[in-house]
Amino acid sequence: MAETYDAGPIRRTRLVVDTGAYRRFEATYRSGRVRVSGILLVPRGAGPFPAVVLNHGYIDPAVYVSGQGLAREQDALARAGFVVLHTDYRGHAGSDPIPNSDRETRLGYTRDAINAVLALRQEQRVDPTRIAMLGRSMGGGITYNVLVAQPGLVKAAVVYAPVSSRFEDNLRQFVIPGRPEAARRLFARHGTPRESPEFYAGLSPRSYFDRITEPVLIHHGTSDDSCPIAWSRATRRLLRAEGVDVRLRIYPGEEHAFGPQWALSMRRTIGFLRRQLAG
Repeated sequence: MAETYDAGPIRRTRLVVDTGAYRRFEATYRSGRVRVSGILLVPRGAGPFPAVVLNHGYIDPAVYVSGQGLAREQDALARAGFVVLHTDYRGHAGSDPIPNSDRETRLGYTRDAINAVLALRQEQRVDPTRIAMLGRSMGGGITYNVLVAQPGLVKAAVVYAPVSSRFEDNLRQFVIPGRPEAARRLFARHGTPRESPEFYAGLSPRSYFDRITEPVLIHHGTSDDSCPIAWSRATRRLLRAEGVDVRLRIYPGEEHAFGPQWALSMRRTIGFLRRQLAG
């Protein structure tokens, strides 16, 4: 929250495809001293266009490839007239590497998402006053982090099947059972949640929900066994208690990845973003 952010301009490194509706580029930008890779989609036309930063969910960095995780959203948003910057985060794809110990707090990824917005503001065909953020799963948690760390940075946020806004929930659901070595490193450095409750509360965006100034749209399926819908219900309740404009859209039977009802969710997302970024 106290940091000063420094983003470099987006550099297009390769044109991947020209669909006629938009062009898709491999790209990089500077997030402080770190080079971050990503995918940039630019609609045809003069602009300036509204824009959206995409924050993808957890994919093992060892197998992750640039732009992975939100391909459907990239295409739908670009066709709807939004410039899209999908950030790979540091330590992924063509980005600069980072120590394993820096991955679990997600704070570096949060810095990269903040700087992605600042990089987009430097794009000639982007309206710098009309930028939003969309995150999925882990990327939903990163989106919450951005909203509390930098109120007013974006005009609206959308999250899909997000992780819990309580860091300890995610630690117990994902890190301890799935990446025990990472959990041991975290505990050796900072203590366990029982030993250091203030540290883990400090990593929980819900501790700072009173700072959020932007409207938030949450999509969550009732059959999500990766990120239980109870997490989003708790987040909605806590956001409302702080006066945040939040809506939770519930999809009966939908699982974590979203299947049959994804198209409906995207129509709702695009309508929400158009309303919030109008003018």
